[in-house]
Amino acid sequence: MGYTVMPSGRLNLPESDDGAAVAAVQTAMAGRGDWYEPDAFPANGTLVDLAEVARASIIRDGDWIEFGHDDEGDPKWSNRATAFYVAIAPFVRSGTVQIEGEDGASWSYTYADGQVTQQGWNGWDGSVEPFGDYVDLPPLDRS
Repeated sequence: MGYTVMPSGRLNLPESDDGAAVAAVQTAMAGRGDWYEPDAFPANGTLVDLAEVARASIIRDGDWIEFGHDDEGDPKWSNRATAFYVAIAPFVRSGTVQIEGEDGASWSYTYADGQVTQQGWNGWDGSVEPFGDYVDLPPLDRS
């Protein structure tokens, strides 16, 4: 059961901000229960290591992270996936991640200057914006 997704896209998230982005994702995941166990995550883990939370496969290429999908991993969308994409926003300079759902629904997250905007309807929950109670993080101060 679940809603299968196929993410793709590329985000400019400087490698130097990877640790802070990981901490933000872990904070967003805290208390969400289910399968996510923060203690099982390596202390020096990276966003690549957290790809499962995003229901994606992630490859780092310098200051860029590239999203794909792993058919073997059976990626199912959830509130945790939405929280991941919102939590990384303060650290992303630019880029877009497209999500295609099992029923053909598609939506995307566009990032610019630490903000995220959703285009389209989330095929899993019908939402038109990725906010709600997912995370409450202040914008990243780049001054």
